[in-house]
Amino acid sequence: MRIFAALLPPSEVVDELALAVEPLLALDEGDRLRWTDRAGWHITLAFYGEVDGHQLPTLHDGLTDAARACAPLTLRLAGSGDFGGRHLWAGVEGDVDRLAELAADTATAGRTAGAPGGGTQDTYRPHLTLARARPGLQLAPWLTALADFRGRTWTADRLTLMHSETLPEGARYTALGEWPLGGVTG
Repeated sequence: MRIFAALLPPSEVVDELALAVEPLLALDEGDRLRWTDRAGWHITLAFYGEVDGHQLPTLHDGLTDAARACAPLTLRLAGSGDFGGRHLWAGVEGDVDRLAELAADTATAGRTAGAPGGGTQDTYRPHLTLARARPGLQLAPWLTALADFRGRTWTADRLTLMHSETLPEGARYTALGEWPLGGVTG
C-alpha cells in the first residue's frame, strides 16, 4: 500500500483556505489545473511509497518515537509557492524548524522500516498542495492571488499515517493510524 506521514489541518483551517481558493478556480485557464480535493488537504512529512504489511510494525514504532519527541506545533497556512511550475501550494508558517525536525524523524522511521520511498527528502519545504498544472501553464496568476493569504493559527497535535489511492476521479486518502505529538493524549 502507498503511504505517507502527514499533519492534517483542522476543519476550520481547511474551510478558511477553501474560501481563499474558491475565486482562483475561475481564473483564466483554471481548467488546465487539477485541483486537489479539500477533503484530502494535508501537510506531508515523509512519503514512503509502496509499503508491505510486514514493514508496518517497525514503521509504527518509529512514528511513535517521532511523535513523542515533538511537542505540539503552532502553525498556519500562509502565502503560496510552486514546485517546478507544476505544483501550486499554500505555504506553512510558525514552528517550521521543529516541523522540519519532525519531518526528518518521520523520514528516519521510514528508512528504518525499509520503506522503498524511505521518506527521504533533499530539503523539506512544508506546504499544502492545492493543484497540479499541465505542462506549459504559467502559475503566476494563482501565486499572486494567494501571496498575501494568512490563515488562522492552529495547534498541530497529531501525526497521521495516511494511505493514498489513485482513482479516476483523483486521490483518496485514508488514515491508518495517528500518534499524539509530545505523547499528549485527549
